[in-house]
Amino acid sequence: MGIGKGTTARAFSKKYGTYIIDTDDLIESRENREVKRIFEKKGEAYFRAKEQETADWIEQSVRGTFISCGGGFYQVKNLKKLGHVVLLDASFEWIHNRLKTAKNSQAKLAKRPLFAEEKRAKKLYKEREKAYKRVADSVINVEDKSLDEVIEQIAKVWKD
Repeated sequence: MGIGKGTTARAFSKKYGTYIIDTDDLIESRENREVKRIFEKKGEAYFRAKEQETADWIEQSVRGTFISCGGGFYQVKNLKKLGHVVLLDASFEWIHNRLKTAKNSQAKLAKRPLFAEEKRAKKLYKEREKAYKRVADSVINVEDKSLDEVIEQIAKVWKD
């Protein structure tokens, strides 16, 4: 959460002329409400089921597309069937600082229901860190790198 997946995906798409989709955006569109509201009204288990439905649709319908996945998407059963998994990696402190110092930091933090409380967010980060690396085909550390450097590294490993 908050590492810059969407920003990176948009920059990659612009530079390389690829299509991109964001799994959270797909779910929001289908549910006609923001992720935060889905969590509030239906709960996390419901949202995770929607992530699996989205992964199933991607597996059946999408080819040659850059997919930006929400933070919990690593849990879908068919992740490896969707394509080459690239993990953007950084320390919790770097991510937290990025969110706190962004121009629209209030909006960025408000959009992330699991990041609302720093202690809880750090615990979640620690829980997910090993799982993320386990499912990743490639790991790219984004700390102290420009956006251009990150997308160049992705281009080296990306397979459509």
